[in-house]
Amino acid sequence: MAEEAAGRETAAPDDRGSGPHLVPKVPPPGQRESGEQASSGSGDGTKKSGSGGRRRRRRRSGTGGGQGSGASAESSSGDQRQSGGQQGGQRQRQGADQQGGERQRQGGDQQGSRGSGGQQQRQGGDQQGGERQGGEGSSSGRRRRRRGGRGRGGGGGGGRGGQGQPTPVEATAQIDGVDPIELDEESLARRRGRSRKGRPVGRYLMCVHGHSDGLTEISVLEGRNLIEHYVSRPSDNVSEIHGNIYLGRVQNVLPGMEAAFVDIGTPKNAVLYRGDVTYDADDLDKKGEKPRIEDMLKAKQNILCQVTKNPIAHKGARLTTEVSLPGRFVVLVPGQPDTFGISKRLNDGERKRLRSILERVKPKEHGLIVRTAAEDVTAEEIERDVRRLGEQWRQVDALAASSKAPALLYTEPDMAVRVIREEFNKDYRGIIIDDRDLYEQVASYMKAVTPALAERIEYYDADAEGLPLFERHHVHEQVMKALDRKVWLPSGGSLIIEHTEALTVIDVNTGKNVGKSSLEETVFRNNLEAAEEIAKQLRLRDIGGIIVIDYVDMEEAKHRKELVRVFREALARDKTRTQVYDVSDLGLVEMTRKRIGEGLLESMSRGTGPASQ
Repeated sequence: MAEEAAGRETAAPDDRGSGPHLVPKVPPPGQRESGEQASSGSGDGTKKSGSGGRRRRRRRSGTGGGQGSGASAESSSGDQRQSGGQQGGQRQRQGADQQGGERQRQGGDQQGSRGSGGQQQRQGGDQQGGERQGGEGSSSGRRRRRRGGRGRGGGGGGGRGGQGQPTPVEATAQIDGVDPIELDEESLARRRGRSRKGRPVGRYLMCVHGHSDGLTEISVLEGRNLIEHYVSRPSDNVSEIHGNIYLGRVQNVLPGMEAAFVDIGTPKNAVLYRGDVTYDADDLDKKGEKPRIEDMLKAKQNILCQVTKNPIAHKGARLTTEVSLPGRFVVLVPGQPDTFGISKRLNDGERKRLRSILERVKPKEHGLIVRTAAEDVTAEEIERDVRRLGEQWRQVDALAASSKAPALLYTEPDMAVRVIREEFNKDYRGIIIDDRDLYEQVASYMKAVTPALAERIEYYDADAEGLPLFERHHVHEQVMKALDRKVWLPSGGSLIIEHTEALTVIDVNTGKNVGKSSLEETVFRNNLEAAEEIAKQLRLRDIGGIIVIDYVDMEEAKHRKELVRVFREALARDKTRTQVYDVSDLGLVEMTRKRIGEGLLESMSRGTGPASQ
């Protein structure tokens, strides 16, 4: 009977809810005898039975361990059945000791149970609750390690590998210990922009509203019309990661998709396409051929990468290995010395002046791109911007050498500071902020990088004014209209904007517009109004991807060409890259607009602003 019982294993339920496990085999007679002696000496109230098939019961009360001969530390899951004469204490630990219960009890009852007098020490450990520490404690510790295995669930860095990760480098406005540049009055006057009766004059106005829960809404007005609206949430390193630099680990390479999935510490792996991978031809085995992605990347390889598109819905972030650090006046491209460019929005004379400056300040090992904001800035300002970015890159490079992938190496500033850095110039008549802390942060940043425009930063005290900032400038009501699917045109026509999984469809209708002279003229004028309004709505709603526009049919070819020309001119005011195709045979205009993050509808529906109230 003992041999048959030793050759059988039965499933017993785990009293901690971890599912069935295998009951250990009956130990040899020598170990069984010593175990029975230990059980009888421990005073835990266990009654031994005879041979193999009899039931043995154990009474236990409470949850404390070793508080008397009649109370045991363990909580029973019912009568347990086991063949062989295995000791009672071992069976009571079956739920905790899933592999080799006897060995784990020896390691958990008392330290030193294997030394001289180990049996007596183990007996003392049983009386003092050592069985609970050696059984449940070690097993639950193993279960915790399994849940958090491979660095997952540590929090921070998107929920994976957060514990023990180094602090990332943050974008700064100036070099520590270096005072801002003092400009002469003539330079300041030239770069301040226009003013009327002592007040700045500009085409645009930026309003920044801070919520008590840490959210920030940023609105850009042209005159009194809302043209852009952003929603910034507290940085979570999960959804708002555009521009961040990571040390990632390649998880798998898909030659058929010409892409690789990279673990950067976010809940979903990011995607890296072959066209976004930089490489050195000398490092490749195949010379003279266009390299395939499997030749450039291997699984488990660590790479330095930057996020170019935030995660959207079920899609992960998009990456590039061509890392860049944006500054106020220039963009530093580390490791790409051949990269050299100047914004095409600047005139030829200014481009020539900036080119001569870049030839003196450009690092030999890095590339540089001059931004539009560098217009009329001095050589000293550009040189300091380059030095600051170079110091940030040295910190990022050193952090990457000492970090374990996946790790966050560099973070972009909050959206409010980022939008101001990218957009604010002398065409803005001002920035109005109703949050005191954010106002001081932005004012300090502007004094460091653009002192000529620092005076256009204004704090708005809603209590003193008696009206919230967004109500004063009619922002909320315009946001509500931007969330509606129907948009009215000035002459009575309308737009219907519908979103689908694959694309966005816009239908143009004449509506109440009946015209005056002829049908062709009425339709043409209605379509021109629609083209201007569609360009505005795409920018305001931040609609990206494929967009199909169904204009009202026009008979004359010259009207169709004029419509496309007007539409492209209206889109030129949008900084986001677009591509528009001519009117198709079906009378449709197809276009694409680069998608960087979620649109206005998705941003406002996540619990902020008037749309959620």
